[in-house]
Amino acid sequence: MPKKLIQWHLYVPKSYTVLRSGYSLGKFKDDVVSGLTVAIVALPLAMALAIASGASPEKGLITAVVAGFLISLLGGSRFQIGGPTGAFVVVVFNVIHNFGYDGLVTATALAGIILILAGIFQLGTFIKYIPHPVVTGFTSGIAVLILVSQINDFLGLNITGMPADFIEKITVLLEGLSHLNPLVVVVSIASLLIIYGCRKYTPKYPAFLMAIISVTLVVWAAGLPIDTIGTKFGGIPSSFPAPTLPDLSWQQITKVFPSALTIAFLAGVESLLSAVVADGMTGTKHRSNCELIAQGVANTASALFAGMPATGAIARTATNIRSGAKSPISGIVHAVSLLLFILFLAPLAFYIPLACLSAILIVVAWNMSEIDKFIHLFRAPMGDRLVLVSTFLLTVLVDLNLAIEVGVVLSAVLFMHRMANAVKIQTHGQIIQQDEDELTRNIKSSKNMPLPEGVFSFQLNGPFFFGATERLIEALGRTGETPKVIILQMRDVPFIDATGCTALASFVDKTNAANVWVIMSGVGKGVVKTLSQMKVTEHKANIKFTKNFHEAYKLSLDIMQQSPSA
Repeated sequence: MPKKLIQWHLYVPKSYTVLRSGYSLGKFKDDVVSGLTVAIVALPLAMALAIASGASPEKGLITAVVAGFLISLLGGSRFQIGGPTGAFVVVVFNVIHNFGYDGLVTATALAGIILILAGIFQLGTFIKYIPHPVVTGFTSGIAVLILVSQINDFLGLNITGMPADFIEKITVLLEGLSHLNPLVVVVSIASLLIIYGCRKYTPKYPAFLMAIISVTLVVWAAGLPIDTIGTKFGGIPSSFPAPTLPDLSWQQITKVFPSALTIAFLAGVESLLSAVVADGMTGTKHRSNCELIAQGVANTASALFAGMPATGAIARTATNIRSGAKSPISGIVHAVSLLLFILFLAPLAFYIPLACLSAILIVVAWNMSEIDKFIHLFRAPMGDRLVLVSTFLLTVLVDLNLAIEVGVVLSAVLFMHRMANAVKIQTHGQIIQQDEDELTRNIKSSKNMPLPEGVFSFQLNGPFFFGATERLIEALGRTGETPKVIILQMRDVPFIDATGCTALASFVDKTNAANVWVIMSGVGKGVVKTLSQMKVTEHKANIKFTKNFHEAYKLSLDIMQQSPSA
């Protein structure tokens, strides 16, 4: 197929692909059910995230409607659900604080344009190579900032004019503890208990919505004197705004451009991470550059309706898949359902307590923190730990833009240092290539020792990092066969970093689940040490190590002879 046709194919939305391949009434029913389910989950989150960002609750709903619709319609992922997410809370809050809401609208529009250009120039291939320590340190830092931002409403301290600086904010909160409102605390804790109770005992029910309905009914019936959406914001309008052009004057653009870059970075990384998660859950394959263009169009359109930044939401996408979604139509149904809520049921939001929404956001922050991944990365080499801690501390204590810049620069310096060491061992070819390229070389047979049926061998050349296993899986998929044994020749792999370990662990888990043996031959001492520290192969019965390929070959013969189906 000509190269131009392949490139155009990578930009075709999944909605078109699915409908063209055949779409039945049964699939539509499944999509309607899953879309309604996701809408129920997204409804309280959209309002809570908007309030935490310093905006009014309807801004979150508008974003979920406009961006959610376009991301599903134009996106490169079959199951992606778009809308406001926790990753944007601190960024949006800072932009509104520094430049007003008009500045946020301009920054969102610029971020959309940046994402469209990133997709056109096929940068989606490279965004997914952002090192794992940078992403984890950044998201964990944002989680801490969200958690701290909710203490005021969670405890009913009624502090106004909260400072932006983290240390000053902690100081003000500690001083305000003397004004704690016991009634608000009871409502907040009750909300948390309902959320965790629902997730543990009735996981089929939407925990956030159950908490809002239960607590709102009690507060309304008892007439409790605590802040609600109505008392704080005057409720939610029962109409949808008309589109208006944002302020794109040169003066405004120069002021908000750094924030626009941060929004574009977050939207790109989180949307592609969400698409990868969806691929892992369903066995599908997303189109990264098509997804970036959809994210760009969605953010630009959100700005036209005075909405907020949006991206793919991992938790809502997972909910969509678990609810039986069959196509992007489920995401469109989710957006239309939220629109109907705005038009016909918005007055009911007047009575929702802010304490309940703060409890929801605390749960969101806890889930974002990924404490297990943060702790796990401390087993990584020292350089990865330095990147993790630096990105985390800069996110919390200094500035989000600086945190990303320093994290990426430190990772680049670390990479160059490792590559310099690797060059002393052997000169390698191109490492980062396009989506359709192949990093690994399939040597399924050779003149001296033809491999038996069911045994595949792959030669890995160069440092194992940033997504090598993804291309390994792609190369394996192109064979069209399911092997019994996979030999990974790793003699020419000088090192493996934390991101490579995470990817390799995923590959090992998939082979273990499929009862496929993996033999790693010629693994260097440094790589073995890192794999041991990161516990990649711990308690994995399907993994074997050999000194060289000859021993791996003999071991593969023994395994095939012992196999019941051999």
